[in-house]
This record gives sequence, structure tokens and C-alpha cells, in this order.
Amino acid sequence: MASISMLGRTFAADSLLHNLNSSVKLVAAIVLMVLALMSQHPLVLLLMSILTLILIKLSTLPFGLVMRSIRPIIFIIIFAFVVHALSGQGEAIVSFWIINISLEGIVTGALTAIRITLLVINTSLFLTLTTPPTELANGLERLLSPLRYLRFPVHEFAMMMSIALRFVPTLLEEADKLMKAQSSRGASYDTGNIFEKLRGMVSILVPLFISSFRRAEDLATAMEARCYRGEAGRTRKTGQPLTWREYSLLLLLAVLLVVVFVIQPRLPEFNWLSL
Repeated sequence: MASISMLGRTFAADSLLHNLNSSVKLVAAIVLMVLALMSQHPLVLLLMSILTLILIKLSTLPFGLVMRSIRPIIFIIIFAFVVHALSGQGEAIVSFWIINISLEGIVTGALTAIRITLLVINTSLFLTLTTPPTELANGLERLLSPLRYLRFPVHEFAMMMSIALRFVPTLLEEADKLMKAQSSRGASYDTGNIFEKLRGMVSILVPLFISSFRRAEDLATAMEARCYRGEAGRTRKTGQPLTWREYSLLLLLAVLLVVVFVIQPRLPEFNWLSL
């Protein structure tokens, strides 16, 4: 389990988040992304963090499993913290050569790291972790349905997104198998200069691309054999009507938007030096 990548994977469960309408999940993911990026005050970030913990609890997924969703961007989080910590904002508490570390820089870096973490966790909770690719495609198609009047291929676009999400875990597993197979034959990806490492990656990318094209051709043949002709005449097995759960979530999102865009600018500035 520890070696499995989280990217694009869905974990089945009978929870409040899993049973939500997929279109509402997409709206919630987008709104929470905006809220995470726009939350500047520590009290607002604390509120968003508490909400995220509640959502993790409601998803019934293990906490460690959800936290693994930030593993692919852990470098970005650390880099953002270090850049802000070394930005030279405020009075330096540690000074070495050209490096000046200040309390304000550390706090700003920590808040930035928290925002990025909340953004990724909330997006993963509402999308990949609790929503199968098929439902995600159906939700996206419902949200984009007004674009049909502009002759935009909504169904085809949603289908492409669904297929892409479906094959991400498969391609990652295949890349891992290829790397292990090449390593068993003496290939090394951790030694040598940058050009030698890139040359070594060619032995992974070439068979991976060939396999991807083969899978795409097999999928196209299978869809044609099942008489797939796009959106025309297609129906869905089940509908997803809006219930009190969806309306409650939308109301909560509206309240959070008011907090971030109306109340947050009026909050007094938090003075970390007074602690």
C-alpha cells in the first residue's frame, strides 16, 4: 500500500463526501481552491484548517492516506517556505553571510505552506479520492452543458478527461515497473551528470510512450466495437439529484466566501511579535 501512488486513485467508501453529487463536488473543489489561495489572516487559515479536518473525518478515509496526497508536491511546499523565510522581511533574527532569516519571513512561509497544503488536500478529497472518473466526467459534463449552445463538444471533452484520469495510475505503475526492470539490468538513474540521467530516462520514456499509444489504440477499438458514437442517444444508469447535503455544502461555501472576501479585510492585523 505504501508504494502505491495516490495520483488519480479513488477509494470506495459509504461516506457523506462519497455520496455527494459530482457536479457539486467540482464546484466545491474550485471554491475551496480559491478560498485557500485568498486566505491571508491566521484566523481565517485556522478556520479553513478546521474545516479540512472535518471533511477528512466525513470522508471516513484514513488520515494518513489523505495526507499522502501532498507527497508529490512536498518539494514545492518546502521550497515556498524557504523562499519566504529567506525573503528578508522584517528584522532579522538570524544573519549569516547574505542570509537573513526573520520571524515575519518564517511566519509568511508557514502560512504559504499551509495554504498550498489545504489547496491540495481539499481538491483531492472532493475529486480523485472520493469520486470515480466516470462520475467526475458526468459532473463536468453537467456543469459545462450550457456550452452546447456554443457548439462546444462537452461530452467528448468530459470523456477525454475521464479517460486521462483513469489511466494516470496505470501509467505510473507501468513506469515504476519499467524502472525496476531497467535497474535490474544495471541501469542507474541516480548517478552521473544531468545529461547521463536524461539519457537513462530515455530507456523509460520510449517504451512508456509506445505502451500508451498501444493502450489508446486498444481502447479506441473497444469503444468502436461497442458502437460508441459520442453523446447521441446515450443515457446514464443513475441520476444524482440534489439533496439537503448538497444544498448545505453550497450554503457553507457561500458563508466561507463572505468570510474571506468581506470579513477578512476588516480583521485587525495579527502581530506575531507580541507573542
